[in-house]
Amino acid sequence: MEIQGKIKLIDETKTFGNNGFRKRELVITTEEQYPQHIMIEFVQDKCDLLNNYTVGQDVKISINLRGREWTNPQGEVKYFNSIQGWRIEAIQEDNTTGQMPPVPPMEAFAPADDINEEEHDDLPF
Repeated sequence: MEIQGKIKLIDETKTFGNNGFRKRELVITTEEQYPQHIMIEFVQDKCDLLNNYTVGQDVKISINLRGREWTNPQGEVKYFNSIQGWRIEAIQEDNTTGQMPPVPPMEAFAPADDINEEEHDDLPF
């Protein structure tokens, strides 16, 4: 899955436990009618992917949805979801999308007064 938006926050890398588990969180704001602030976590070696990005940048992030079950000390079963990022790329905003450039208004063109109707070109059609 992929999600696109503007980076709102990039947190520092945090290390947990004796095994050195690393996690870094990023928040993006989607650009739709009702923008959403989505927190995406990057874990272990994927934390370093965020080093080259800054707040305000438009990005596309490849994500996986993760879910887990946990039983609390009282015996109640709880479920948790997370969104994990595994790839991130900047979205370039350029005008190379194949669109024609805008046409200047008619007033920008001078009238052609020097047309000679009797001159013919030598094209065969």
